[in-house]
Amino acid sequence: MILKDYFLAQLDREAASTRKTIERIPDGHNDFKPHPRSMEFGYLAALVATMLGWIDLMINRDELNLDAPDGAEFHTKPVGSKADLLASLDTAVGKARLALESTTDEHLARPWAFKMGGAVVSQNPRSIMIADAVFSHLAHHRGQLTVYLRLLEAKVPAIFGPSADERF
Repeated sequence: MILKDYFLAQLDREAASTRKTIERIPDGHNDFKPHPRSMEFGYLAALVATMLGWIDLMINRDELNLDAPDGAEFHTKPVGSKADLLASLDTAVGKARLALESTTDEHLARPWAFKMGGAVVSQNPRSIMIADAVFSHLAHHRGQLTVYLRLLEAKVPAIFGPSADERF
């Protein structure tokens, strides 16, 4: 199997699970935090909605330095509504799909670096970064988001298995 085809199939699965989760988000709770050290609900929801767009970034740039002048455009910003979150997800998935369709396995083997203050935080082949820093990282934050949904009395979707609110 060609690696980019594997990632395209993974993108479809993750986009579907992410959409199900975002569709359950109740509007008007952006400031909710289950604990003082927790992320605000609106920030977490926006992060989950846009994370698949990082694939485009990892394919079309050699690095991201969050502290560089152009790094500010990549900082997550909460949005106003579920409709905005779904639009953000659609944009992210579209960019990711286009980037994956236009890349090669050779390019996915080339290094990509995440930096802060010019220092390398992590650097691996693009394929590893996509697998770990996008798909695995997304599963983690989407799981966090489902906990927030439960605490806000919203229905939790079945993702990797049934939930108390939804069977397969």
